[in-house]
Amino acid sequence: MKVKPTQVKGQSKSQKWKDVRGKRCRQPISSSEINSTPIMARLIKEHHTAVKKKPNVKRLKNKSKAVSDFKKNNAQSGLKKSYSQANGSAAFTMDDSDDSQDWKAYSQSFHGNGVETEVNTEDVQQGRLDEKSLHHCAERDDRKHHAILVMQRNQTLCFRGKCFLTCLYGRVEVMGFTIEEGQQSYPLYSPASHCPLVIRALESSDDTRDDKTEASSILQKYLSPASHKKLLKQVLSHTSIILLEPMETPLTRFLSSFENLSQLFSPPMSELMSAVLDTPLNGLGMVPLVSNIEGLKMSKSYRDALNTVVSACRGDMDGCAVILVCGNKNVGKSTFIRTLINTLLNHTTSVDYLECDLGQTEFTPAGCLSLSTVREPLLGPPFTHQRTPEHMIYYGQSTCESDLDRYLESLKSLWRRRSQSRETPVVLNTMGWVRGFGFQLLVDMIRFFPVSHVVQLSHGNSTHCPSLTPDFLRTAHGFQTHPPAQTAMDEFTESHSPPRSYTHLAVRSEFQGAGSQGTAKHQRSNEQRDLSLMAYLSQLQTPDPGPVRPLHSLTPYQVPHTAVALGVVHCEVVPNHMFYAANGSLVGLCCLAEKITSRGGPVLLSQAPICPCVGFGVLRGIDMARGLYFLLTPVDPSILRKVNCLLLGAISLPSCILTTQLGSEGEMPYVTTDYSFNLSGAGKLRVYKGLMRPGQMGI
Repeated sequence: MKVKPTQVKGQSKSQKWKDVRGKRCRQPISSSEINSTPIMARLIKEHHTAVKKKPNVKRLKNKSKAVSDFKKNNAQSGLKKSYSQANGSAAFTMDDSDDSQDWKAYSQSFHGNGVETEVNTEDVQQGRLDEKSLHHCAERDDRKHHAILVMQRNQTLCFRGKCFLTCLYGRVEVMGFTIEEGQQSYPLYSPASHCPLVIRALESSDDTRDDKTEASSILQKYLSPASHKKLLKQVLSHTSIILLEPMETPLTRFLSSFENLSQLFSPPMSELMSAVLDTPLNGLGMVPLVSNIEGLKMSKSYRDALNTVVSACRGDMDGCAVILVCGNKNVGKSTFIRTLINTLLNHTTSVDYLECDLGQTEFTPAGCLSLSTVREPLLGPPFTHQRTPEHMIYYGQSTCESDLDRYLESLKSLWRRRSQSRETPVVLNTMGWVRGFGFQLLVDMIRFFPVSHVVQLSHGNSTHCPSLTPDFLRTAHGFQTHPPAQTAMDEFTESHSPPRSYTHLAVRSEFQGAGSQGTAKHQRSNEQRDLSLMAYLSQLQTPDPGPVRPLHSLTPYQVPHTAVALGVVHCEVVPNHMFYAANGSLVGLCCLAEKITSRGGPVLLSQAPICPCVGFGVLRGIDMARGLYFLLTPVDPSILRKVNCLLLGAISLPSCILTTQLGSEGEMPYVTTDYSFNLSGAGKLRVYKGLMRPGQMGI
């Protein structure tokens, strides 16, 4: 079997804080046209039919006056009060005078039915781009399969779907990350499983530029003469011009090949009535949303915490900033962390990320603890940016309650591997388990690591967790630490000198549904874990466009039983049943420090080790006669040579991998329908190692 070598990018040296926004190189753009899904095609057709039945263009009863006349009569129009609408425009309350009626008709004709005017006004509507405004400021070139969007400062576009975004002129912001002209194209993912993305135009940092002249040459390059002329009229001072292209990757092709995920990037049922289905952007895989659908909603405490942390990182701190983010389940910890990392990347080349949440991991499938260096913005949910961390340990479960000591020791091992000379900030993501032993683990982590900021998220009047202030921590009991100890690791005391105090930031989440798990499709935590795992397995697909290759059609590696050890980390399995448990399952590919020695048969581990993990594989078959494991994995062969241990955990393959893959016929292996869990002993045995009640610990 021939394997093409994979180029490994070199690790760049850490750099001090500096402005690197203008140094991101522009990469060539490649994409293909994406056809609309059947449901979206039907909705668009119904929308067109409704538009034909009821036209929305109204004729002016009176001839519109010149703008100067309206300004002159503005004081006489009886203006009483202005209100802020959802899309950011102003609604006026006027009397019924003729002048006010003329002004109202003129305003509707200018902003509503698309009548062109040569007036170059600076009074551009701010706020959400709706269906009418998108027809004015967006043009699509079907031959080149892209669209150009002209946005004024503070205008926003909220959408579902996926696309490549390139800033051609000015600058825009997406989820805290600023994208400027001259930078590479960035992939944007806005699936139905998470909050929709919002593109916001920012004010230009240079007031001396000739916007019309520079924008004209850009528009001429990407659009036809007629479209170029139309959009050039929308170019004002502080205008941003962005290029939007359809996106199709091995990830999106693989996910869409499963029927239950085919509508993942379409608006959910709750947003269908708010979807704008007839704009130049729809054919590119994007569906704009009207103003009653919110994007990321930041409370005042949310914004204040972001500003405080970023300002501290940019300032002259004594050492690097270590930010621990904690809070109850479903309060927006992961979203806050992504926004924080993106904002930090506006000012530094990289951010370190320590994953302490086993259930909702950011860069790996669930059940992993990892240390990653983030150099690119996170413009989508976790399953859209799966990658191999610099250091990773496979714990094997989505919760750590069965073995708290192994969880903490794994985190300590990861921190030791981090270079203490790095000056990049570190972000720690924690679990949503904040009561009982979960709270004690939080106390331990604050003492273990040199934390400079603790960001604690909550919602409403919830009191799930006490406020983790420095004063409270002086008397709090952890699982492994007790007051008055400041740290539980002697090596940190000697070489790193953790601070005796830290800044505590309380954040109140105010988005709709805070504190409760989403009930819509793809929003439950187990579904999101499946998406991350399937995204990892999509790396087995070829990067070239083409049909999806089912996993059962791929050629696996053959690994001798004597070359690797096999272990189960989440429960106790008798040796005779080890192969039955591991066959057809996901395994972690790990590297034990000691050499594997075999006496002619398979090597089985009696206890769960704490060792580096380099990736994951599917153990799709075991040949007992020849003594071989058949393994599917996207890990590079040069790294696979170091693997000498396969660890089986409680993270199972999504059911659709086994039941609904393309091309599967006949009886499905590893799947049964006549198994009864009502039998005594039919379920797995849960083993809790060292887990005692607080009363038994003398606390």
